[in-house]
Formats: sequence, structure tokens, C-alpha cells
Amino acid sequence: MKKSSLIMMFAAATGLASCTAQSPKANMKSDVDTLSYMMGVSNTQGLQEYAMGRLGIDSTHMADFIRGIEEGLKQTDAKQKAYMAGIQIGQQVSGDMFDAINDRIFNGDSTQNLSKENFLAGFVSAVKKQALVAPDSAAIYVNAKAEAIKEKALETKYADYKKQNEDFLATNKSKEGVKVTASGLQYKVITEGKGEIPGETARVKVNYKGTLIDGTQFDSSYDRKEPTTFRANQVIKGWTEALTMMPVGSKWELYIPQELAYGSRETGKIKPFSTLIFEVELVSIEKEDKK
Repeated sequence: MKKSSLIMMFAAATGLASCTAQSPKANMKSDVDTLSYMMGVSNTQGLQEYAMGRLGIDSTHMADFIRGIEEGLKQTDAKQKAYMAGIQIGQQVSGDMFDAINDRIFNGDSTQNLSKENFLAGFVSAVKKQALVAPDSAAIYVNAKAEAIKEKALETKYADYKKQNEDFLATNKSKEGVKVTASGLQYKVITEGKGEIPGETARVKVNYKGTLIDGTQFDSSYDRKEPTTFRANQVIKGWTEALTMMPVGSKWELYIPQELAYGSRETGKIKPFSTLIFEVELVSIEKEDKK
């Protein structure tokens, strides 16, 4: 086998062998030497793909990437290691971290963005202990404001869909047999049971099917061929309200406004601001949990 280093092999594979003048040299005199070398080689699997896909390294800059690896391999001084670690953190903060936070706030809407300059200014000032506020105070502000900004962005993005759901409820409440509670929950009794009515902490066994206003089904215990058991107050508000009015043996159809469901959250097939329609059959009360 030709004795070449990990970096030389990787460079050759990418057509960049000219960058390896200072590469470590292989010196395989024993089985352990050979094992060490082979382990080094094997750990480069996927490295180029990772560099390009996850780190955003352009293929035209692969020579610089390899040069950086070689420099990093030589760094043992604590001061230099700290500096290089700082560079890595800085790159992650200005890249993946900022992009992920921005995407989460604006739900992937590329037309809206946080100020990257201000984000980085806040990050660096806090690291230097020079921030205008303490990190815990900033976190309180973020928790209070970020959700409101996200909600506003989602309302803009899903304005038409939200109106469709509101219009559905406005029309549905006037249909025969539909009742409306003070909270806005709409329901229709299909079968009126004669059993006990569960309290909020009761464990109930139910069969159900859930759909959106366009008929899209997103969940069904009927499809799973077995009822589901849970505590009445461990589900969305619209479910809890309905269950605590239903006698055992009842079968109702629920029309749950987004305020009593998942609101602006997206859950599987359920878009933000979705009205949820459930066919719910209260099979039994399992036990009362007093805790």
C-alpha cells in the first residue's frame, strides 16, 4: 500500500493534492500503526458531503477547507485552540443558528427576516459582558415578544385559510341541531347517552375521528380498531369542554374553533388556525384521578 496521509488521500479524491505540503506523514511499522492509519482514513467517509451540505463550503473552496484541517491538526497551544473554537462558534451563530431562529419565527416565510446585524451585535455584546440587558431579562423579553411576532406573521401567511375556517363556523352554527357554548365550541348530538358525565380529571375511553373542514382526515381511533384512553383535561380545550358535558354512551359531532384547538401551531396535517371536526363516542369512564 502506498504510504500517504489521510489528508493526501482526501485531497487526491477531490483533485487537490497540491495543498498537502505540510500534511502528517504515515509511518506504519506495526499493526497498531496500520490500524491507526486505517481508522483515520475510514473517518473521512462523508466528510466532503458534510462540508458542502452542512457547513456550506463551496466546492471551489475545498482547497481552503483542507488547508484549514491541516492547520487545525497542528494546533495544540491552548490560546490558539480557544481562538479557533471561537471562530467555529462565530460561524455557526452567523450561519445555521441565525437561519434556524429566523425560520422558526417567520415559519419559513423568506420575505420576512430578523435583523442579522442586531442579532450578532446582541450576541457579541453579551459574550463580552457588555450587553444592554442581562441574558435572563432578554430571554423574558423574547418569550413575550417572539410569539406575538410569529403569530402576526402566521396570520398574514394564512389569512385566507383562517377566514375560510371562520366562515365555516359562522355558517355551521345556524344548521339544524348544532349548539354553541359560551366559549364558541359547536356540537351536535348524534346519540344521547344515559351514563355518568366525566369530570375534568376522569380517565375516559373514547372512539373518535378527526377531520378538517375540507374533509381531510388527520386521526382516527376507528382506523386503529381500538378506543383511546386519556384524562379529560389532557387534551385540547374543545375536547375537554365537550367530554365534561357528555354522558357515557353519547356520540357527538364537535366543531372546534382554532382558539380551542391548536391555534397558530401546525401539527401534522393540521395547518395553523384550523377548525377541527370530530366525531366522538364516549365509551366509558375508566377511573377518577384525584391527583
